[in-house]
Amino acid sequence: MTTIQEPAAIDQDKLMAFVFQAVGEAGATLNTALVVMGDKLGYYRSLADHGPTTPTELAERTDTDEHYTREWLNAQAAGFYVTYDPATGRYTLPPEQAVALTDESSPAFLPGLFQTALGTLQSTSTIIEAARSGDGLGWHEHDSDVHIGCERFFRPSYRAHLATDWLPALDGVLGKLQAGATVADIGCGHGASTILMAEAFPNSTFVAVDSHRASIETARQRAQDAGVADRIRFEVSPAEAFAGETFDLVTMFDCLHDMGDPIGAVRQVRQALKDDGTLMVVEPAAGDHVEDNLNPVGRAYYGFSTLLCTPCSLSQDVGLALGTQAGPAKIRDVATTAGFTGFRVAAQTPFNNVLEITP
Repeated sequence: MTTIQEPAAIDQDKLMAFVFQAVGEAGATLNTALVVMGDKLGYYRSLADHGPTTPTELAERTDTDEHYTREWLNAQAAGFYVTYDPATGRYTLPPEQAVALTDESSPAFLPGLFQTALGTLQSTSTIIEAARSGDGLGWHEHDSDVHIGCERFFRPSYRAHLATDWLPALDGVLGKLQAGATVADIGCGHGASTILMAEAFPNSTFVAVDSHRASIETARQRAQDAGVADRIRFEVSPAEAFAGETFDLVTMFDCLHDMGDPIGAVRQVRQALKDDGTLMVVEPAAGDHVEDNLNPVGRAYYGFSTLLCTPCSLSQDVGLALGTQAGPAKIRDVATTAGFTGFRVAAQTPFNNVLEITP
């Protein structure tokens, strides 16, 4: 006998509360593009520099059309990114928002995050088909806003913490870098992490590796501009196949979870690392259980994991697909399977876990 389950009673207040929450989510989705627009057109910078502003003034100062500045400012006011004074018709960017939206030296700088998100969303239709087939989508196949935005988001945090907090938190590493260490930076992207280390430790030499040729070309130019190109050798190579001498330190910044074969990559590091060397893995902040990550940062990272990082891993050999919110326990499993024995969380920020892995 089949039991027919009665439909659950609908609480109309809860239903409408969710509807309005969802409307807010749609507005937030559109605001991703609006933040990138404000960043690229100089709207935020103009507001920060000039204070209370009318749409006409913003259009004149940025050489853009007033119809767009009017609607953009109203959307920003509705989202509480700017404030609006009905008496004067002027819009103001509060000082806290000005830091987050215009100061690229601040670890609170956000436009890179929105730029990465907008670039990621360009591939939504492809990811929907990939979810049906189990295929992946490579990092190189995404819109360039993904590559540029990713560095712009992570670089301020690296600048704020890498040389002053993260590397000093590793056992014995700082002294080696100051004296002159050999370092490999795997998955270097545009080279922000490598260049920052080279600037901070002029006696050390570096090998920077990434599988994305266009990123390596950008990194070479940025190292040249920074005056450290003579101490960095750039290579186009997958992480599990990079070659080189024995290293004192190997680093991986926000990339291990993107790799198709993270165990193979870490095993390759173990072979290239000195017996007293250190592997530092910087990964997105995450706990070890789903319930640990049900918060705004976890939500954003799970979104990137679905649309960007997991497809990237699935596009490669093995396709382990750790996920952006892998958490320290999964990374420990990768490290021990690859032959390492020492593992600890050395430092944390709201956006990153810094993991010290030793032979």
